[in-house]
This record gives sequence, C-alpha cells and structure tokens, in this order.
Amino acid sequence: MSDLPDLHSATVDAIVDHAGRSTLPFQQANREEQHATAFWFNELVETSADGEVVRQYLVTAGEPTRVELAEFTLRPDLCTPAMSAEKLMLIDFAQGWTHLDDLGVAVMPTAGLHAHGARKGWRWAIDEITDGIAATEQDIVDLGDGPVAAYLLGHVADGDGTREQAVVVGEITRTGNGGIRWNGDLPQGCVGAPVFIGARLGGDGHQFKLVCVGVAVHADGQHAVVPFDRVRAALAAFHSDRSTNRSTNRSTDETALTVEPRRRWWWRRG
Repeated sequence: MSDLPDLHSATVDAIVDHAGRSTLPFQQANREEQHATAFWFNELVETSADGEVVRQYLVTAGEPTRVELAEFTLRPDLCTPAMSAEKLMLIDFAQGWTHLDDLGVAVMPTAGLHAHGARKGWRWAIDEITDGIAATEQDIVDLGDGPVAAYLLGHVADGDGTREQAVVVGEITRTGNGGIRWNGDLPQGCVGAPVFIGARLGGDGHQFKLVCVGVAVHADGQHAVVPFDRVRAALAAFHSDRSTNRSTNRSTDETALTVEPRRRWWWRRG
C-alpha cells in the first residue's frame, strides 16, 4: 500500500518512544552463553475510581532463565539519578522465575529489582508493556492468515558485551494451531523480547494502534511468538491456583500496586 513506508516509520517511532526503556538484556554470568532479552510488563488486576491495581513482572523466554548465576546489563537511562552502566548479578536466578504452563515463557516479580535500586540510592526509570498495549485474543484474530510486518525490540549479543538495543524488522504469520511464527532468523540475544505490530484503524489507513503481540521464543526448532492473550490466561490460572493453595516454593514475592488513572498513550496517528 502507498502509505506503508509512513506506517513503518511511525510504528518504529512509537516503539522507541513508548517502549524503549522496557527491555533489559541478560545472560549467564561470566560466560558468553544464554543471551536473552527481558521486558517489564504490568498485569492489570482491577480498575476502580482510585486507579488501577497492577502486578509488575519481568517477562522473557523460559529456557535462558534456567541458570543459577546470571547478570543484567543496566543502561544509564533506566536509572534515576542517572549512573554509568553496570552489571547486576543475580544468584539463584532460576528459582526467581515462574514458568507459565508449557508456553516457553517465564515471569519474575520485580520487587527484588526495586529493592536493589533502593539499596543503591536510585530508582528504576522504565517504560512498561501494559494491558492496554498487550494483544488481546481479538488482536491475534485480526492478524489474518497472511504475513504481517512485525518489529522486535531486543538486545543483540554481538560479542563486544555492549548488548545494544535494536528494532529488528521482520514478519509474523499465524499457524494452524493458533500460535504465531516469526518468519526468518533472529539476532543472538533477542529471544525473550517483545514483538510489536502497527494495527491499522479506520478506513483511511492513516491511523493505527501499537500492539505488543507477544514474546519471542524458540519452539520446535524455529522462532515463534507466544501471543499475549495466552500469557494473560496462564497468569490468571497461576494466581487462581495460588489463591486456592497458598503454600508455594517461590523465592520471590509479588506486590500489587495501585497506580493513578492515566492517559492511554498507545494510540498514534501516522
């Protein structure tokens, strides 16, 4: 279509502007292995006149989390006050993650990360993938049957240790089992990253909404995207199980936060 270049550039701009500080690169500590990308997500629990109650997580692909010692690379722009980039080492890393059914996705409550910043005298200055931008079941249906332009926001592992953030442009296609396939290769280090599309609105082709389709994972020898509607359903089932049986062997606590009502920013004009 004639407006595709404009939609492409506007979608990239929207991702960088509104989700650029949502991602964290990590890897197995002291080894050039298990490079991946995680991102901040807040799950909407309820909405009231007082605001929204959310649970905040890091989300990533499950397999790279199965190490005992890992390190995050902290970018200066994620911290207030700003500081030089540093490595955040985490012991018992694997025990901090909850694996969601058989999706290949893992989540970590973020209370420990906030506590670390407080001990060091800074706080996180991040963007989050919110329920408003995370794909619904209808968003997945609306992808249709053909390839759709998609954009992954991840941290490339190119061997120099910098883990630069990049927008990887590609295509996604729905599969017969209701899943989503990423067509082609992904740069090393980008597994676990969020994948976005610019979904058109209206008939003139000049309006769109930014949608985070899901999480990039390895599945059955190919690159796949776990849709966010499945992530939500798995989280709901997990919390339902926990409310039924409060005994748990998780090593991290989850905190529900109340946040003020805010303007919804993911609507953009091309």
